[in-house]
Amino acid sequence: MSIVEASAESVTEAARLLRDGRLVAFPTETVYGLGGDATDEHAVAAIFAAKGRPQFNPLISHVLGPGEARAFVEWNDTADRLAQRFWPGPLTFVLPRTKGSAIALLTTAGLDTVAIRAPSHPVAQALIRAAGRPIAAPSANRSGAVSPTEAAHVHESLGDRVPLILDGGPCLVGVESTVLDLSGNRATLLRPGGATREAIEAVIGPISVSDALPAGDSARKSPGQLASHYAPSRPVRLDATFVGADEGLLAFGPHPLPGAMLTYNLSPTGDLGEAAANLFARMRALDRPGIGRIAVMPIPETGLGLAINDRLRRAAADDPTRPHG
Repeated sequence: MSIVEASAESVTEAARLLRDGRLVAFPTETVYGLGGDATDEHAVAAIFAAKGRPQFNPLISHVLGPGEARAFVEWNDTADRLAQRFWPGPLTFVLPRTKGSAIALLTTAGLDTVAIRAPSHPVAQALIRAAGRPIAAPSANRSGAVSPTEAAHVHESLGDRVPLILDGGPCLVGVESTVLDLSGNRATLLRPGGATREAIEAVIGPISVSDALPAGDSARKSPGQLASHYAPSRPVRLDATFVGADEGLLAFGPHPLPGAMLTYNLSPTGDLGEAAANLFARMRALDRPGIGRIAVMPIPETGLGLAINDRLRRAAADDPTRPHG
């Protein structure tokens, strides 16, 4: 595996690898993605193998914009209105696949819907354009582990499982895309993320919200619907009002709790955008030997706080004790 600075030459090489059925890690505005040709079942299988990802969990296909999306999904007026506001950007649509859609069935876990989005990061856009095909790309990390927001995080998590990492610097949004199911009669939020519910509802009115699905549920339509996900190896304690001497603290705001073995602050000023961008990197930094548990101070359940708390709850889901406070 090699980390190379994103340039015209390295993007051309990455596109060649994708067309040859190989994998490439690349930056988006949300997190780094582990990309493969979304129309190639073998390439998609390699993504699952590299991540150790459950094959019932669908992958998002990345395209340049609505024009390309229409070749693979049944576009509708709601998608069109939202795309005008959010694309390219951190909003994924789940739509019925078109008859004869080239998206590989393994990409969609055999479902008759496709999760699709247009990323805004210039490196991602350049790579999709150079490859000339949709790119299936979950986060570039082992399945269930903390998502990568820097090229070095990809290397730490995947080792030599991907031949090339395009380094485009830190991700600006820092949490995955919002996933919105538009395949039914009413838009349904499947996963909160970089596009806030409030902003979406400002465009199309009230939306429904889907609960996290239990492991093994074959009806899930998008990534990020497992109850336990994004989990570091250390247990996670939410809504902390005190901290133990053997705990690492994920703080928020100007008054971190005292007494932690190690403290990282998501945002000393209480800025949710800054907290989202720092979330995975700070969690990863606390996931180290010697720290017994990661304590997390309360995060407001508004705006991007919804996505941050969603990730934190999933990170804590593996810990059966899960004390709060």
